[in-house]
Amino acid sequence: MQDNLFQNPVYQELIASHLNQTIKFLFDNNQEFALACEEEFLLFEPELPLEIKESFGATVLFVITGYTYKTAQIDESYFSFEAGFGEENFGSTVTLPLLAIKQIFVGEYPVAINISQPTQIVKNQKPSEEDSIRSMEALLNNPENKKLLKKKKL
Repeated sequence: MQDNLFQNPVYQELIASHLNQTIKFLFDNNQEFALACEEEFLLFEPELPLEIKESFGATVLFVITGYTYKTAQIDESYFSFEAGFGEENFGSTVTLPLLAIKQIFVGEYPVAINISQPTQIVKNQKPSEEDSIRSMEALLNNPENKKLLKKKKL
């Protein structure tokens, strides 16, 4: 098996789409599930206390059920949900790239497996050019900001 074959952008797009559609299918059928994810690609907001993060291994299993299931959201590239961690049930929103999902389980059955890796780590992801353009558009939609920019140009 060639490692680079499964890290190529065409395969990554294919598997990300498969993971996305699998999760949407589970949502459409009101089916709770579990995810095995690579810890290094997870973003927690707010950040988890160190003693909780240190308890994680390289792969973390999240059971998407109850409140966590109700708060779960997916888009073309990311999956997020709210969960409580540790004995004190420390609340945090978890965001991860779809390609950080290694397996999706329904009960004891793996229903999707991914051997690809995300191309960017969420924690270090830089805004895209499109994000910058949207930020500038939002800034310019406020008439007060337009006045400030006109004064700056003079």
